[in-house]
Amino acid sequence: MPQALNPAVDSATAPLIITQLLDKLGLSYQAHSEKAGIPAAQRLQAIMLEDSIGAMLLLFRHDQLLDLNRLEELTGRKLTVLKPERLARMLSPHNLNTLPGLPPLTNSPCTYDESILQEPSVWVESGKPGVLLELSSADFKTLLTKASCARFAEPLERIRINLDRPNDDPAEINQAVKAFTARRIQQRLEETIEIPPLSATARKITKLRTEPDATIDDITGVVETDPALAAQVVSWAASPYYAAPGKIRSVEDAIVRVLGFELVINLALGLALGKTLGLPKDHPQQATPYWQQAIYTAAVIEGLTRAIPREQRPEPGLTYLGGLLHNFGYLLLAHVFPPHFSLICRHIEANPHVPHSYIEQHFLGISREQISAWLMRYWDMPEELANALRFQHDSDYRGEHAQYANLINVAVGLLRNRGIGHGPDREVPQELFDRLGLSRDKANQAVDKVLEAEATLRELALQFQPIH
Repeated sequence: MPQALNPAVDSATAPLIITQLLDKLGLSYQAHSEKAGIPAAQRLQAIMLEDSIGAMLLLFRHDQLLDLNRLEELTGRKLTVLKPERLARMLSPHNLNTLPGLPPLTNSPCTYDESILQEPSVWVESGKPGVLLELSSADFKTLLTKASCARFAEPLERIRINLDRPNDDPAEINQAVKAFTARRIQQRLEETIEIPPLSATARKITKLRTEPDATIDDITGVVETDPALAAQVVSWAASPYYAAPGKIRSVEDAIVRVLGFELVINLALGLALGKTLGLPKDHPQQATPYWQQAIYTAAVIEGLTRAIPREQRPEPGLTYLGGLLHNFGYLLLAHVFPPHFSLICRHIEANPHVPHSYIEQHFLGISREQISAWLMRYWDMPEELANALRFQHDSDYRGEHAQYANLINVAVGLLRNRGIGHGPDREVPQELFDRLGLSRDKANQAVDKVLEAEATLRELALQFQPIH
């Protein structure tokens, strides 16, 4: 009877239905607790797609991106990712929480990328979160006798994402727009991309930010001319998250007693800019809603900034603004490339193991971070903000205003590991904490505080969701 290989090495156990299946087929395996360091070329990604004909199981490697366009060319089918609730209904009768990469377990046809058997062993999801199964490639091949082989995945190493080449941004954005519009490219990028003008409120706040003698009365006056913005600022201050004593009765009250001048001017600017571009109707399944993620990230960064020693601390209001607008490029991609934004959403769903930068680079030629940083400069926003958005995913960034980008990197990474946001979990490098003067414990405490107030912050985020 087949047994797990070296069972004493790891105490992880696979679900009963999985062990019974492998035992019945006479296959040897090892159950492992998920950990860093598993070669991406050996780890398989399983995804269930469907169309009007039915469902299909896809298997490919973690160092690859599933290209739905290429799959459509091969199969003649326009497949999209199975809705989470439908996948849950398929898995729950077997007490499985994740989709195992074992074709005999499903009644659906299976297609696998031809490269998955190139390594000596493969690691697949067991159906139990945090537990992977290791099988020899020879044994795994016996599970693919009824599956079809194809070449539909793109190696990530061929996708040259631009994390740290800002000088290439204008040319790459221009090229992307040229590729996706029939319009003749103008000499100046700002004449090519149809960006709505800043609102009057945003223009006033931007001007106020640069005035050294600006007072609380000045910002109060600007905010109060926009009733919706005024209501949001008061709601923010009155939120249980800030636990302000007594009732908040006015914008001035919110500034003086709770939020402070710097936070309010940057909060107001972030809200005004965020509303310049509407939320797209399409979005990836299971993605954290835009404003919810923005507010969680800003709140975590607020806590992280306070935890940095005072002599090293960057400007708190600007770090908060960076958190609030960190994903602004998502709105911008939907605005600039509307016919192709849905394609990006479908590929984000089909590639949960891949950061969005690879997907956007592969299909558009640019990332949301590049185009959002360009727009911040075009709108004359602070250079700290432009750099924060541009370099937020480069954990090695040490250039000008690095603290602002590094703080977003830490906040997004810590939230992602708690299930907020989209994309693969990732370990935040200790070197990044050290560079910011932060301890990992204090950073996790800042996240804990935000998640303890999750219901309160979600309520604030609902103010920005479109009403259908």
